[in-house]
Parts: sequence; C-alpha cells; structure tokens
Amino acid sequence: MSRLHKAPVGFWVLSVLALVWNLMGVMAYIAQTTMTPDALQALPEAERALVAATPGWVTAAFATAVFGGAAGCLLLLLRSRMALPMLVLSLIGVLAQMGHMFLVSSAWEVYGPGRMAMPAMVIVGAVLLVFFARRASRRRWIG
Repeated sequence: MSRLHKAPVGFWVLSVLALVWNLMGVMAYIAQTTMTPDALQALPEAERALVAATPGWVTAAFATAVFGGAAGCLLLLLRSRMALPMLVLSLIGVLAQMGHMFLVSSAWEVYGPGRMAMPAMVIVGAVLLVFFARRASRRRWIG
C-alpha cells in the first residue's frame, strides 16, 4: 500500500461540511419516512397526493443517496479508499430519486421552480463530491 500524502486543511473543511450536508439529508429522510398521519394531513392536498404516489424504489433511492453520502463523507474523514465508491453509490441514489422527481412525478407542478432549486443543488453537490473524492484519491489524500 502506498503511503498517504498529508491532506490540506481545505480537504478537512470540505469533508466536514459535506458530512454535515449529508447528515441534514439523513434528517430529512427520517422526517419524511416517519411522518405521522396528522403531519401528512397538515400538508396541502397536492403535496399529500405527491407523497402518496411516491413509489417505494424512490424512497429506497433517497435512503441510498443520504446514507451513502453520509458514509462516504465519514470515509473521506477516515481517509479510506472506500469513500469514492460510496459517494458514487450515493450519486446513483440521488440521480434515481431526482430523476423521478424531475421527469416522472408532478413535483414541478406542485412545488414550482422556486422549491425545485434544492433538488437541483443536491444533484450538483453529489456530482461535486464524487469529483472531490476522485481528486483526493489521485492526490493520495485517501487511500
């Protein structure tokens, strides 16, 4: 095994920020999947219908995205070579979930363009994390 190079401060800062971002995603997943009937009833009718129409595989993709992303970021902080494949898995989950949201579901009509900015940011963030992990691997900050 080749020796790891010293990771710069920016690597640590970005890895911690990415972990926090993904942990917020985990919290969103937990909040969505444990929503009580009363909380669901409090949503506007169009949003309730959207939640009810969400297939199980999309929820599984959501779980893969957020738990894979959090694990990948933790693996970055541990300087493990497994960070990159875990972040790729997370990206696949993000693309599946958001692909359904943007291309199949009626989320665009329900939420409008303003509330669809966050899902777009999630896609960009997941792609950037994969590139960041690839760079860290090439520079032997992880390995």
